[in-house]
Amino acid sequence: MIYNRCKVLLPLLTMLLSQPTTAGPMGFDESFMAMGDFNNNWRESFINYAITPGDAFGISATYMRADDKTKSRTLEEIIYTHLLRRWNMPHAQANLWFQGGIGTLQGKDEDIGKDHDFDKIMVTPGVQFDYETTRIYFQVSHRLYRASDINHDYTSVRAGFSFYESDYDKTQPWLILEARNMNGLSDKIEITPMLRLIDKSFFVEAGMNTDYKPRFNFMFIF
Repeated sequence: MIYNRCKVLLPLLTMLLSQPTTAGPMGFDESFMAMGDFNNNWRESFINYAITPGDAFGISATYMRADDKTKSRTLEEIIYTHLLRRWNMPHAQANLWFQGGIGTLQGKDEDIGKDHDFDKIMVTPGVQFDYETTRIYFQVSHRLYRASDINHDYTSVRAGFSFYESDYDKTQPWLILEARNMNGLSDKIEITPMLRLIDKSFFVEAGMNTDYKPRFNFMFIF
């Protein structure tokens, strides 16, 4: 029975490229994808348009803040996304993505004796690998956030599982655990368990990290 379900679901996953189970960075051909990721120190809004089954262009706005609140950054950028490789297996799928952007970074530092504001060009190349079945999910990503004299490289690892099998058109709950860090803004790894609800072309996630700070994410393809 599970094998028959996988035979039905995997072609759908291939067609839709970045269905919510993978949280891939783009949707199917000629679709828009909107995403958001929000907590106290990281707030990102993102939208792109898929011009081919493996290429998308978009824009992003990101706010970053140090744990001790002495540094803050605002980044607006243009982003290109490309599917480097896809592996279709009998009961699973894996993807390797490139995602990179260029934009303007505004910042404020308060830890050098006096306030210091700056405006710089930042580049953000990175890669993401994800693996999924209808019941388990894994993702690792690393992205450089580089400007003159600034290194805020970002690393994230996610893993999760669904609570039960579900039809494609039914809401499915997942438990996701994420570990992430941004260089130069945090000395620790942020650990956040989240409940994810998936329903066809969207998902929502909500959780609380180990410092008891709330987190909310969403993705929508249209």
